[in-house]
Amino acid sequence: MPTTSRKADAERLATRLSELLGHDQIAIRPYGSHLHIRLVEDDLETTVARLTEIRPRAFAAAYRNQAGRWEPLPGVGDLEQATQTVVDCLEPYLQPLD
Repeated sequence: MPTTSRKADAERLATRLSELLGHDQIAIRPYGSHLHIRLVEDDLETTVARLTEIRPRAFAAAYRNQAGRWEPLPGVGDLEQATQTVVDCLEPYLQPLD
């Protein structure tokens, strides 16, 4: 079960992604030390990326490749820095098809 801290991180991440991407079709699902970033389209959620807390207040980002495996994105940083990395590297994949 996600901790209160992880739920707060998920809310902050969802808000920041919405600001950066210009839409709110993103859902964040806390799962252990991970924050799964999911694109929501027509009631279907597709996991695109995740942030993992690797030490207190330090996150690493990864994306899910076509085979379903996690591939790391460059760098480690606080939640804001890791969020920016995800947007910089994966913005086309985080946009709805509509």
